[in-house]
Order: sequence, then C-alpha cells, then structure tokens
Amino acid sequence: MSAEATNPGNPAAPPQAAPPDPVDASHRKRGRPRLELRGLRRIGRAALLGPAPRDGLPDALEHVAKVHRAHHPDADLDTLSRAYALAESSHRGQLRKSGEPYITHPLAVTLILAELGAETTTLTASLLHDTVEDTDVTLDQVSSEFGKEVCYLVDGVTKLEKVDYGAAAEPETFRKMLVATGNDVRVMSIKLADRLHNMRTLGVMRPEKQVRIAKVTRDVLIPLAERLGVQALKSELEDLVFAILHPEEYATTRALVLDHAGRPDPLAAIAERVRAVLGEADIDAEVLIRPRHFVSVHRVRLARGTVTGADLGRLLVLVAEDADCYAVLGELHTCFTPVVSEFKDFIATPKFNLYQSLHTAVTDEEGAIAETLIRTHQMHRVAEAGVIALGNPYAPADGADPSGAERAAAGGSADDEGERVDPTQPGWLCRLLEWQRATPDPDTFWTSLRADLAQDREVTVFCAAGGFDDESGTAEPDAAGTGTAVTGTVGLPAGASCVDAAYALYGEGAHHCIGARVNGRLATLSTVLCDGDSLHLLMAPDSAAGPSPDWLDHTRTPAARLAISRWLAAHPGAETAAAGAAGAGAAGAFQACAAPGATGSAAAPRHPGPNAAGLTTDLPDATVRLAGCCTPVPPDNVTGFAVRGGFVTVHRTLCPVVARMAAAGRQPVGARWHGAEDGAQGCRVTLLAEAFTRPHLLADLTEAIAAEGAAVVAAAVEPPREQRVRHTYTLHLPDAAKLPSLMRAMRQVPGVFDVLRAGRAQSTVAARS
Repeated sequence: MSAEATNPGNPAAPPQAAPPDPVDASHRKRGRPRLELRGLRRIGRAALLGPAPRDGLPDALEHVAKVHRAHHPDADLDTLSRAYALAESSHRGQLRKSGEPYITHPLAVTLILAELGAETTTLTASLLHDTVEDTDVTLDQVSSEFGKEVCYLVDGVTKLEKVDYGAAAEPETFRKMLVATGNDVRVMSIKLADRLHNMRTLGVMRPEKQVRIAKVTRDVLIPLAERLGVQALKSELEDLVFAILHPEEYATTRALVLDHAGRPDPLAAIAERVRAVLGEADIDAEVLIRPRHFVSVHRVRLARGTVTGADLGRLLVLVAEDADCYAVLGELHTCFTPVVSEFKDFIATPKFNLYQSLHTAVTDEEGAIAETLIRTHQMHRVAEAGVIALGNPYAPADGADPSGAERAAAGGSADDEGERVDPTQPGWLCRLLEWQRATPDPDTFWTSLRADLAQDREVTVFCAAGGFDDESGTAEPDAAGTGTAVTGTVGLPAGASCVDAAYALYGEGAHHCIGARVNGRLATLSTVLCDGDSLHLLMAPDSAAGPSPDWLDHTRTPAARLAISRWLAAHPGAETAAAGAAGAGAAGAFQACAAPGATGSAAAPRHPGPNAAGLTTDLPDATVRLAGCCTPVPPDNVTGFAVRGGFVTVHRTLCPVVARMAAAGRQPVGARWHGAEDGAQGCRVTLLAEAFTRPHLLADLTEAIAAEGAAVVAAAVEPPREQRVRHTYTLHLPDAAKLPSLMRAMRQVPGVFDVLRAGRAQSTVAARS
C-alpha cells in the first residue's frame, strides 16, 4: 500500500500544517495558473458520492473528460470510464492520510496529465497506477481488460515491496521505473504527476518524512522532469520542495513577490508597446506576461542582489510559424534596445529536452529590462509538457500494424525495420540505462543516479570518422574492439572529458584509449569537451594499455567511473601509471604520436608468451609483461610480481613501485634476461628530459631522437614551471645497446640539462643511466 493510503478501520494521521502555498491567489492573477485546483475539489466531492454514472460517464470523471476532450476531441472516453470503475471499486474503503477517499489521488493525477495534453492510454494507466500496488487487482487482470500497453505503464510505476527488498526498495523501485522508461517515456510522466499530487498534500505527513520525500524529489524527480522537458511539473515541484527544505528563504521570496503585487507592473507597459509594434508589422502574435515561479525569483535575487518589478516575470510572444519567431526578433531589436548578451537561439539548436525558443532581452526608454521568450504555439506546448505533448510516441503510423504500439510498450519494435523508434531519443537516458546494468549494488546505484542527474546541462560532441590513425598507427575500434570507427554524435553532461566520451562510445574498449584529437588538435584525455567539439579518439592497436587511477579525476559520468574502478580492482598495483601519464596527465600536456611504423602505446606492453622480451621468470607458465612505469631493458637488473590473470609484471629493481609492493607484503618473482646480453634486441623505454623552456625545444628533441634511430610511441609535455619544463617520451629502440648514446644525444640538445630513465627519476636514487 502506498504511503498515503490507510485502511478505513485505522484513524487517519492527525493533519499537520501544510507547507505554504507556493502560488497564492494574487500571484496567480499575473500569469500562468497552478494546474487546476477547482477541478480537484470537484473530483473530491464526486468521489465521496460514488461512481453515479450519468450519460455513461461517472460524475467524478466529468471534469477530466472535459479537459481531455479539449486536447483530443476524438478521444474514446469508454476506456477511461471502465478504468475509473475498476479503480473506484478496488480502492473503495481506502482513505488517504488527509481523510479523503483514496480514489481522489488517481483522479487528481489523471487530471494533471489531462491538462498537459496526455493521450487516452496514459490517462487510463494513471487511473489504475496504484491498483496493483494497493489492491487485489493483478497485472494479468489489467492486461486482459485494457491491453498490454496499459499493463506495461501500470507495472512501470508500481513500487517494489519493502518486505522483499528492505532498505533497497526505494533505489530498486527507481531502477525499475527507469528501465521501464527506457522502453516507454510515459512511465515517468505518470510518476512525475503522481509525485506532484503527493507533494501538494504532503502537509499531513510528519515533518521528517516531508523532508525525506522533498529531498528525493529534489535530487531525482525534478532533474528527470527537466530532462523530459515537463516544465509545468518541474516548476511547481521546485516551489513545493523550496517551501519544505528552505522555509526561511521561501518566506523571504514570497514576501518579496507579495510586496510587488500591489505596485504597477512595468512589464505591462512594455507588453502593450510590443503588441503595437508587432501589429504595425502585420505579425499575428499573442503577447503574454509570464510570471516567474518562486524558485526562479529566488535565483534572480541571489544573482543580482536585488529584484525589480520587471524581474518577477518575462514576456512570452507566441506566433504561428518558425519564421515568425525571427520576424518578431527583428522587430524587437529594431524598435527596442536589445541586451546582446541575453540572446540565445534554442530554435536552431534545441536543448536536449526538446525545448525550443528564442531568448532575448530589451530595454524601454526608462531603462526597464524585459526578458522575452519567442516561440510558436507548438513549441510552447512542448516547453510546458515536454514528452507528454508528443502524445503516444510509439503509436504506429497510418496503415501500419495496429499491434506495433503494444509491441513497443512490451519493449519490442514498432516500425517496419524491427526497431522501436523514440522521437525524443534522450541520450542521457541511454547512458543512464547502460551504467545501471553494471551497478548491481543498490547504494552505489542510488549515489550514482543522484550524481548523474545533478548534471544540469548536456553537450553534443561530433565523433570523427577514421580507422587506424595515419600518424600514430593507433586504431579506433568500435565497442566490440573490431577496429571499425564509430561516427555520429554523442551526448554528454556538461564538463565531461575525453575519458567520458571514450567510455560512452566504446564501453570497456575505452580501456585502451591513449589519446585524442579535439577539433583536429592533439589533446590529453583530461580535456573538457565543449558543445559542438569534434572528437577523434586514438586507441592502442594491442590490448596493453589500461586506465590510470588519474582518469577517475577527469570523469563526470558514472559509466566511466564504474568501468575504470572495475578495471583497477581487477588489476592491482601501480603498473598502469604510465598509461595515465600518456592519456590523462596534468592540464596543458599534449599527446605526440609516432610515425606510421611505430606501434603500441605508452602503457606497459603485454607480451604473448612466457619467454617474451628475452625474460625468464621463476613462474615459467606465466605471461610476462614489462612495467610501463620503468620500462626495463637489457641489461637492467629486474624483478617481477605476480598479478591477476596469470601475468608477471617485471620492473627494474630501482623502480619505486618495487619498494612499495615489497612494503605491502607482495612476494617478488625472480626474473632474468636471456639471449639478449649483447643488447641486440628491440625494446621500449620511457625517458624524462628536464630542460629550460625555449622555442622549438620539442622539435629539436624529437630530431635528436630520430637521428639515433628511435621511434616515438608517445610523448607528453608538462606545463612550464619557473622557466623549466619536463618532456616524457616513450620510445621504441631497435637495439637496447643504443640507449646510452640516445640519452647522451638528448642531453646535448641546447637547453636540456638532464635526461633520466622514468623509474630512476621517481626514485630517491637519481643516478644517471
């Protein structure tokens, strides 16, 4: 049974003071009203009298039917009537904690959705949304009487029982709803309307429960309403949460609005002049004053320090066609003084939640600034109702298979190609569904969900085509690691880095990412992406590279964090440090890629056989790989450590990692070079060049390296500090015996004062090689 339903034998909880009404009568007179309250009162009175059909329609359903017919004149009300009869009979005798018959709740939820223009199937499911949870009605009964589509929606919003899930019931319920929303966004529409009505009547709850529900609403449901574009529900939910969680700030804001209510509205004069200007230009437009809701007023006050009468609302200009929006904009900017910094075009570039509008601000002769929204009537419906305004996005086209919508509701396909088409295409939802599958722990899921939804903006990144990179010899595989490039666009939360993009595109395959090009320039994986950036990720052609712990500092998406954490847990130790240095180093570093003949990455190379790289270990059946943190070469003294997966990672004995692992109690594995004492074997090594910063230093160093016959696998340059700079190079040498001459050649480059092996540079013994 839901939190607000009680049995008739139990007295209702004593009513407590309800939170202040966030939209009082004086404020409603100035613009957008709260979703119809008189209709809710009429519904309550009718519900007390029972179904009492008249002309085949129950009295309690009359107002819902009238509102629904205003949006859908041809709607079949027989289904709604049958759904109400089942809901009323099954909830009969149940009371809300306010003492009202419980049927008033599903009726109120249905009225909220009807006012937003929801179609009949959604309203049918909203009438029945608590029957399976709170009564003896079963999903099979709903399916047989109303079809699989309604059954799917009802099941999607049905809570999981605490007796079965305990403390995990709430996060697992939201997980279930989100998965259902992935197949049909109408599930979340019903949940949002359900929460709005519960928030309106939250005053009967204990104060601590009010706070708990308000926090979940703030952290999860309000961001979901924003992402689905349902601004009408989001705005009212924000005000109700504001009143509960911040009562003092709410009272201050409410008093500020009431104080200005009795004064002349400066927007009224500007609106009248706008009407005259548009009339003279023969533009058919409706000019309205749209008041800000309380949270919006509070944000303006915090941003500007003071609030004027013009700040309490915005002008809304509604026209018929898209072209008229730009005509209105031209007239306003011609006849008024525009505030250039306030102009935004969300028609040419819609927001990720379907929102479209032109935003501008103009000033009158007295200096009053009027923020103005310009949109078509259809854009306005979508701006208010979001996905609800789309009706049934899964309904088959005319002449299509009539069962297509039911297949879509069941998670199947609804088009001729066998794939369900969702016109909203919410990229944020796809990302959320991807990482939740890999997060079985409810606490981790709940924490990650709140963190993901806290990202309030989204950027779109264009992924450049390509296979193997011509300059680096690196591959750009698809998610399966096949080497096929992924093209198109990817949506990411604002502040996401190349690491986030890699995991969004390739999943687990992103472990092998070693660099990126952003807008054609080489960049580190820590680079923050902006809206419209072009991205080309560089992937290692082998499976040697792996994520560095540093990558976790540059991720914004739970999918990336979870994937990196899983990999690091499966590969303990510090052997991946070099991969992080190549990919996600300090800000300002960059990647330099090798010539076509050089392959591999800056990470530790994994060798396919037990005796690869001319090494023998005390575990002859283990696969040997050289540590990327110190890149040992013959004839270095080496030692190994066994890691998961049957590998032995070999380090130079002077490597700092050896001391750390020994201190941690890890047992070393003996390792020896064989057949390579003459050094005539190719190897990979990491060198650090310390130099005084000067122009063309990088070019001179790479020229010296090339003259010695070495190939640059990867390079990173740290930002200069006190006129000094450090270059880190991972190099492939055809002959290990040439390493000393290579280091001497690099030291002879003007400005370079030292060249060190990576492992020794990090150790306390900084002896030259």
